[in-house]
Amino acid sequence: MKVALLPLVFHPHYSIPFPAGHRFPMAKFGLLAKTLREQGILTDENEYPPAPLSLTVLMAAHHKEYVQRFIRGELSLQEKKDIGLPWSEWLVERTLRAVSGTILTSELALQHGLACHLAGGTHHAHPTHGSGFCIFNDLAVAAIALINTGKAKKILIIDCDVHQGDGTIAFFKDRTDIIPVSWHCEENYPQIKQTAGINIVIPKGANDQEYLSILKSTLPAILDQHQPDFIFYDAGVDVHQDDRLGYVNLTDQGILERDKYVIETCVARKLPTACVIGGGYDRQEDKVAWRHSLLHQAANQVWKACL
Repeated sequence: MKVALLPLVFHPHYSIPFPAGHRFPMAKFGLLAKTLREQGILTDENEYPPAPLSLTVLMAAHHKEYVQRFIRGELSLQEKKDIGLPWSEWLVERTLRAVSGTILTSELALQHGLACHLAGGTHHAHPTHGSGFCIFNDLAVAAIALINTGKAKKILIIDCDVHQGDGTIAFFKDRTDIIPVSWHCEENYPQIKQTAGINIVIPKGANDQEYLSILKSTLPAILDQHQPDFIFYDAGVDVHQDDRLGYVNLTDQGILERDKYVIETCVARKLPTACVIGGGYDRQEDKVAWRHSLLHQAANQVWKACL
């Protein structure tokens, strides 16, 4: 039976005590929830809090030794530098909770056809190490969990973050049951790109029209070719024209149209779709929270129209 409202996954620990002025906008998750409540999209009725993460499920994806060293605060200085986030017990809690949130989002998507997370998309984390503000790869952990439990047979990860999902590709370069597809700006982080998976280049400086043209000319053919039975969608907003780390020039309207197109295309094929927010960087954290809310606005429109 269809629930009345779009299922949304959030936990108050997503935004944790954090050094002032740090370039990662840690407050954006709580501000996103506040924004969605003000819009009437997030309510007590459709807010689903994730449980603590099973370390067995986490270690089915990430190497056990790396997981244990992170949790104990035993990463090397270089490993911490590569990740770019200051270690704390709070960081351990929010990291594990957010991965659990993407798993819950996938379960809700299986049940209802569509669900959205208010975090997730940590696609630079590799099996043995983290990088680029990403510690564990929630997309990889959740995808492997779905395959291992028999809830999905073939998964497509649609990654529209401005940066290549290099960590996700590293997880699945030798697999055919989980296919990572990355639409990204080639002239951007990471400096060394993965060559496996499906990689579609977005030109530096691309505007709404150019970006949407590339997306619409490639996504349907990829779905036709691979015939997945489940979708993860990483809706990074670092494609925004005002993003500090982006190099692509999408407007708010362009991001809304992108998200609505991806979700509509997948839902029309009756593919359960789990959405995560991906990257977005601005010194004014309320602005990046608003950009992230465009995903949930788009999903809510599709939910009301199609599901």
